[in-house]
Amino acid sequence: MLPRLPAVSRCLPLVALFVAGSASALELPLPPPGEDIVGQVQTIKARYEDTFADLGVKYDLGYLEMVAANPGVDAWLPKAGTEIVLPTRFILPPGPREGIVINLAEYRLYYYPKGGNTVRTYPLGIGREGWGSPVANGKVTAKVPNPTWTPPASVRAEHAADGEILPKVVPAGPDNPLGPFKFVLSLPGYLIHGSNMKFGIGTRTSHGCFRMYNDDVLELSGVVPVGTPVRIIDQPYKFGISGGKLYLEAHTPLDAQGDPSNEDKHAAVINALINRKDLSGHVAVNWDTVRGVISGEDGLPVEIGVPDGTMVSSQGGQ
Repeated sequence: MLPRLPAVSRCLPLVALFVAGSASALELPLPPPGEDIVGQVQTIKARYEDTFADLGVKYDLGYLEMVAANPGVDAWLPKAGTEIVLPTRFILPPGPREGIVINLAEYRLYYYPKGGNTVRTYPLGIGREGWGSPVANGKVTAKVPNPTWTPPASVRAEHAADGEILPKVVPAGPDNPLGPFKFVLSLPGYLIHGSNMKFGIGTRTSHGCFRMYNDDVLELSGVVPVGTPVRIIDQPYKFGISGGKLYLEAHTPLDAQGDPSNEDKHAAVINALINRKDLSGHVAVNWDTVRGVISGEDGLPVEIGVPDGTMVSSQGGQ
């Protein structure tokens, strides 16, 4: 086992941070049946040279989730001594806890090792405007170390329009945008791979593929077998139970082009709750708190009620 990072405030003992080069992958114990939340929020004090991009690399977090969890803090000059929230508490995605689950709305991948009792989670770069990543089910069909890159004609044309001529084949190495490893998916044209642009992780920067920090993709390459199922979802609002309480985690919804969505967010939250068949019709929700969570979209699980209906609800806005 690799050494743990130094403890920081508000860190549960069950949170295991395993150092992997410059980044530290999160491997967390699965909660007991009927529970949905893993990890715990942490806080650190910024140093004068820290940026959110650098902290994301160090703590294995994506850039946008760092921004969302720290409203009002300058991402490029947070100032020495500023308290920085590390959003390392997660409601697990809805659906089966098996294989790889990617939630586009939170720029994050979850991996459930077969036969294990842990979950590993990693930040991702996803498709930008015009190159949206798909919502689909598939599987890992191949694992390729030191991949070459054959840019599609559309990508070569895009770069040519900006005055950059791409070669037909980019060899393996530090200039290869696929990084040191790629997973080929059964979804034609889509990969999970490393990146030579580490500061793009946790943002909409790719041509539809899923980018990871190089240390993360190499770690994942050692534990994910060919044939592993891959489920890609887009769930900006996740509900979960922990300790007999109901929580909501809200992320900024994306539209089909990967831009912030203008959908009715309150309706989307209600639909997400209804889709949790184990909760529908048996919850008491404080809708004033829900409105605050939706407005904040900070990606942190917030208690909003109880699942058994014993709490008095605020009906405004229901």
